[in-house]
Order: sequence, then C-alpha cells, then structure tokens
Amino acid sequence: MPQVQQSPTDRGLNQNPYPFYDQIRPLGPLIWWDDYAMPVAASHAVVSQLLRDRRFGRENPNPAPVPDHLKPFYAVEDHSMLELEPPRHTRLRGLVLRAFTSRRIKELAPEIEALSHRLIDAFPDGPFNLLDHYARHLPVIIIARLLGVPEDKAPQLLTWSNAMVRMYMAGRSRADEDAAARVAGEFSTYLATYIDARRADLADDLITHLIAAEEDGEKLSTPELITTCILLLNAGHEATVHTLGNGVKTALETGCIPDGSDGYTEEVLRHDPPLHMFTRYALDEIELHGHRFARGDQVGLLLGAANRDPDVYPDPGRFDPTRSGPAHTSFGAGLHFCVGAPLARLELEIGMRVLFERCPNLRLESRPNYSNAYHFHGLDALRVTR
Repeated sequence: MPQVQQSPTDRGLNQNPYPFYDQIRPLGPLIWWDDYAMPVAASHAVVSQLLRDRRFGRENPNPAPVPDHLKPFYAVEDHSMLELEPPRHTRLRGLVLRAFTSRRIKELAPEIEALSHRLIDAFPDGPFNLLDHYARHLPVIIIARLLGVPEDKAPQLLTWSNAMVRMYMAGRSRADEDAAARVAGEFSTYLATYIDARRADLADDLITHLIAAEEDGEKLSTPELITTCILLLNAGHEATVHTLGNGVKTALETGCIPDGSDGYTEEVLRHDPPLHMFTRYALDEIELHGHRFARGDQVGLLLGAANRDPDVYPDPGRFDPTRSGPAHTSFGAGLHFCVGAPLARLELEIGMRVLFERCPNLRLESRPNYSNAYHFHGLDALRVTR
C-alpha cells in the first residue's frame, strides 16, 4: 500500500487540503497515512463504497478503556446513535426520525427566513465578522427552537457545543479533553433538568416528541434522550456554521451569487465541505483492495477528497451550480446518512439567499483564513463590508 506523510495540524494543509488530496488520490484505492497510522480512501468510488459497506461501522468492536478524565464525555458518547451500530442504532434513529419529520423541517422555512432578516437587521455599519453576526447564530437558534430549548440559552449551547466538538479535531490537547469532559457534564445536567420540566409541561417540540416515544413503550432512556439532544445540537450546528461561511466565501470570491436553487446548495456542499474525514472500524477480519483489516482496525474516509475527484466531477475545483454528477459525500451515505441533512439544506438555501438579497454589495474586507482544525474545515473569521 502506498504510504504518505502529512501532518493534519499543518497550517498549509488546513488552508488548502485539495492539492494533498490530488497528490494521493492517484496512488490507489487505499493509501496509508502515516500520521494517522491507518489507511485512508480519497476517491469518490471507494469513499462511497466504504460508507455503505456494512462490514465497517462506527462502533469500535475492541474498545479501549476510557481514561478517568474523559469518563463524563464518553458517558454521553456511549448513547450517541452516530457512534452505534444496530440494533441500538436502528432504535435510536427510528425514534429521532419519527419526531424529526420532513413536514416539521419544511415548516421551519418561515422561521429561518425571519431569523435571517432579523440577524441582518442587526449587522454593524462598518466591517464585521460575518461568522459572529450571522453564520454562528442562525443554526444554533433554529436547532434550539426545534428542540424546544429557550432561545436565550443559545449562546450557552454554542459554548458547550464548541468545547465538545474539539474532541473530534486533530491535535487536541489535554486541556481540550478536560474542557470537553466538564462541558459534557454541564450540558447533561442542564438537559436532564429541562427534560424533567418538559415532562410536566408538554409542547410541540422535538424533546416532547422524544419523551412521548419513550413513554409509548419505546424505552428511550433519559441518558439516551440527553445524548440525542446534544448530538442534534452539535452535529446540526457545527457543520452548518462552516458550510455557511465556506459558501459565502466562495460566492464572494467567484462572483457566483446564490440563486436559491437546489443545485447551488448542493454545489456549496460539494465544493468546500465542512467535514473532511469520517472514520469507520472493521467489524470483523476483512480483505479489501489488497489490504487485510483486522477486527477493530480503522479506515479514514476523506470526504473532501471524494468531492473533488476528477473521475466523477470534471474540473472539480471550479464552483459550478449547474454541475451534474453523482451525489457528494458531505452528508455521508448508507446507515449513518446525516439525519439533519434536510434541515442543513434548508438553512443553507434560505440563509445564503436572504443574505445576498439584503446585502447585494457584500464583499470581502480581508482574506479569510481557515481554522487549523482538521477534520473540520471552516473559517476562523469572515470579515466583510456591505
């Protein structure tokens, strides 16, 4: 198997990972990434295959002991459908989808549009960071409303979410781990109290629907309720913030302004996605593409590389909303396809369209830089003028 070395914390990689992907993609279906000590897939075909291959999963069949300082964090993660396989995954995902219906998502469109206008109304007169005034607020407020959590709690939810997702980034420190563990406990305590209060005062929100499913005999435990709410917030917020920022940056750099079409939204997700690596564990001994996986071995799926594969996307670095071709991999595929994809698409379509309708003279005030935070791919700041 070809071998490559590339630090995931290298600033050059995080500013522009696509040349690295172009370098390794032709080397073969699987490439050994020394810095991760595991094989990775960079082509659209192999990434798509592995996302759907049920011989690989998110749940480690040989889990290592959890260090004491991380036990509060993994007390939450242990109930996350993102990290589980059937039958637990099937039950949790079914309950969430029963409450997270396409009808309910579509009904959020007027709220997303009104909130977009409200945030734009509050923009400063001079240069400002669009992430702080728009991209970071829109998804967290919407997911708080969907869950039924008070909107004025959104800043605290944002703080908790940011600390927890640091656990998934390359080069995390002990301080990051300690913060994530502390925040996981605080977040869980808050939600446990809120869920208890909601049981006594039911409403038309996602938490109430999940409580009802538990009380209807589906046996959704309180820890599962808490973790599901945290997952929906963290996953539903972090990726959308990055995609909004990356999409606005691309629009301003290319002059290709959002038109509200499905094609535009899908091209934003393909061209510069918010998540660049997703891992899977071999659930048994597997021979694949000339490599033998032992039970518990990991493989990295390079979503950002798959989305720029020239074998399926001609001139893949060009932003082209009229592009045709296979589906991008930004939401995953198969069993773990993102349950929040419809909401993310709606927020992107409305959020970007309204922004450019209201601010037709929006332009970059300085060159944007990406955070040094592989596996995520999002901007440190997006300074603009209008």
